[in-house]
Amino acid sequence: MNTEAFTVILDPIAQKDLKAFKHNSGEVIDAILELENNPNKGHDLAGNLQGAKALEFSLKGSGQYRAAYLVLEKRRTCIVFAIGPRENFYDFAAKKAKQLKPLMDEVREAKRQASASKKSSRSKRPEDA
Repeated sequence: MNTEAFTVILDPIAQKDLKAFKHNSGEVIDAILELENNPNKGHDLAGNLQGAKALEFSLKGSGQYRAAYLVLEKRRTCIVFAIGPRENFYDFAAKKAKQLKPLMDEVREAKRQASASKKSSRSKRPEDA
């Protein structure tokens, strides 16, 4: 198992989101940087955000927030593409994800290949007698 940390990149569209957190931007960055050592900390998203994950975090006195991101395993990179309040976040993230279609497709294909590989290795095991 590779224990090398992942690189976390804020896509330019997420950098704009971060500007809205004027006084809390440090806390937001700290929450997002947890992905360096735990890129699968967030939960998998579905629908038009399939392939992406959402990191949940809270800011003192400000409520619940989310950061949508992609995990590029082969590149050991997490790309954050949306940051915002929990309310209506998934619609907000879906609009931004359209700008990342090639990367979304890459992540989805990698997951399909990993799933197919797991199924293939299960079918090759000798059956118990």
